[in-house]
Amino acid sequence: MALAVLTHQLFPASPATDVPVYEVGSVATSIVVAPFAFRVAKSPEEVAAERRAIANTTSPVFIFDSTAIDSAGVALDRFDLALREAAARPPGYAIPALQSAGSAHGVSLVPAEARFLLDQGKRGPMLGAVRRVLERWLPRGVASGGSLDAAPAEVRIRGADGDRLALSDTIVTLGMLLSRARTYHPAPDDPVGDALFRRLVAAFFRPSVRLDPIATQMRRAELAASVPSHKFDVRAGEKIVGTHEVVGREEHEKLRALRDALDARRGAAVGSRRIAGVVLFDLLLLGLVGLTIFLHWPAIYRSLRSTALVGAAVAVALIGGAVVARLDPPMPELIPIAFVGILLSALFDQRISMLVAIATAVLIGGQAPFRGTNALFIHVVGGAAAALCVMTIRRRRQTYGWIVTVASAYLLTAAAIGLSLDRPLEEITRSASVGAANALVSVLLAVLFLPLAEQLTGIETDLTLLEWSDLNRPLMQRLSLEAPGTYAHTIAIANLAEAACTAIGANGLLARVGAYYHDIGKLGRPHYFVENQARGRNPHDQLAPQASASIIRDHVRDGLALAAEYRLPRVLRAFITEHHGTGEISYFLEKARGHADGVANGSDYVYPGPVPQTAETAVVMLADGVEAAARVIQEPTPARVREVVAHIIRQRVAQGQLRDAPLTQRQLSLIEEQFTRVLVGMHHNRIEYPASSGGVTAEFATS
Repeated sequence: MALAVLTHQLFPASPATDVPVYEVGSVATSIVVAPFAFRVAKSPEEVAAERRAIANTTSPVFIFDSTAIDSAGVALDRFDLALREAAARPPGYAIPALQSAGSAHGVSLVPAEARFLLDQGKRGPMLGAVRRVLERWLPRGVASGGSLDAAPAEVRIRGADGDRLALSDTIVTLGMLLSRARTYHPAPDDPVGDALFRRLVAAFFRPSVRLDPIATQMRRAELAASVPSHKFDVRAGEKIVGTHEVVGREEHEKLRALRDALDARRGAAVGSRRIAGVVLFDLLLLGLVGLTIFLHWPAIYRSLRSTALVGAAVAVALIGGAVVARLDPPMPELIPIAFVGILLSALFDQRISMLVAIATAVLIGGQAPFRGTNALFIHVVGGAAAALCVMTIRRRRQTYGWIVTVASAYLLTAAAIGLSLDRPLEEITRSASVGAANALVSVLLAVLFLPLAEQLTGIETDLTLLEWSDLNRPLMQRLSLEAPGTYAHTIAIANLAEAACTAIGANGLLARVGAYYHDIGKLGRPHYFVENQARGRNPHDQLAPQASASIIRDHVRDGLALAAEYRLPRVLRAFITEHHGTGEISYFLEKARGHADGVANGSDYVYPGPVPQTAETAVVMLADGVEAAARVIQEPTPARVREVVAHIIRQRVAQGQLRDAPLTQRQLSLIEEQFTRVLVGMHHNRIEYPASSGGVTAEFATS
């Protein structure tokens, strides 16, 4: 239920809408007709780009300033008056006065130019020519130099009688005016007069055509505002795409717009009924998965932490899907479905992982943002590949194989989709590359999260078992030094148990590591166990049978204490409690019955149990009994070894010690064969080397 609610929160749009959104290039499987009129809106980026484009093509607005003519004439008249007054000064003062008058009116005169203007015969024609140039050209419109450099080919000129368009290269500028003014030049052959004429025209020039930035900006704003915010108008009843038609970009955008319009209409009247329907839609799919797990893997539901972990893995994929759905366009290859497959396969098994990964893929692929896309196909293949690639974990380098397998799955999906839809190679490569990156990140996240998942659920993976299989760990070092006989017994049982479990399809690694630690409780009193006793020295000879039985029985309790001290994983602690089950300590029970009173309390001579609950602990129980029994055989021939093995197995079955273990009769037969094979190899005969050459014979004795 919590996952269904989370799915609704992450994907609020109803997954049950009847408007598919087909991808560009795909083939529509059904006809889609607009149920009402709607518009296909442009994205904010598209609107902004169109507005910038139309603004850049807008003709700048220039205004014709008729006052420039009067302003130039008034300035020239004042300059003429100032020159006449300066020229009337005494000869020694006239030239400086003329230069000062020029500076006052913005004209810098050199002495030669001042002497030129001192002559009334030259001054009058010069100023008259400047006046005629300005009076002729300024009314036609003259722009200042540089004002048209960035102008487009066509500009808008606004005058008293309205706007007119003009080619920018037809508008006269100051440079063009100076070139045309030579026809009015009064002294074209006089270098001083020529330079003075050009300087005076430029000094008293007033542009009659100038850029109006405010009007230009307003014009651009008007045109930008005229850009429509929608691409298409779809009428009610209009066909958007037909059955078996290839979906183009326009059809895809119309389908998305229709879906959004439907969601908006429904969203205006969202109520508890719609929310309940959406949650129920998701809950049906999740409920089927949960029911399957409950029926076939009830142990997961018996552990709240395991159930929570499965839900958390699915939630990670859902959150990833919600993030990807908000990309434009969505890239389903980025959704971490592989994380779910890798984590659950490593922690539980491939069947659970496959079920949950595919269900998660269907759940995400069925949500509104991914409908009409190939997300479902991509997720199913990627999730299944991730679930199947994780098998028995023995080495860290296996993670490279997981990455390659999942990345290859994404590559194949990209190729299948791309080739079937005739997509370009670049798009196929991009999809495969994104899938490969997702494979890398998903596997690394799963491996990183795996130790936390083990700690949360109490389930140990093969990686944890490999860590505890190291015989150099402190507990195993203690066993080899303080109880060497038990250590040798342990190694022998480990070999037997691993071979048998591998043959019947059980976890051979778990059986081996469990066998290593099943007798660690003997470290409490190692010399009270026969395998650690020197020949002829048995401390039990000085104890009552009940006391001896208590010591033997307590090695289970002491083993649990050591397991807690050294933080032994829970799955290994089961071997400590279950390898004897509830069997009798028969040697001391018979000894007690042989006493004078002949009365013995049977409960004092029984192990606390429980009986084996798994195939691995049951195999270790059988291996423990078989290995001890095989040691007393005088001549361990294959036939005699097989008889002993069969006897021990039949005995444990008759005692009811295997009643809760999931072992079949066929598996017991396989266990018998493996035990016999390994024991015969362990007790093989060796030849006697001649004593004369330093060898050891059966009659060996030191001299």
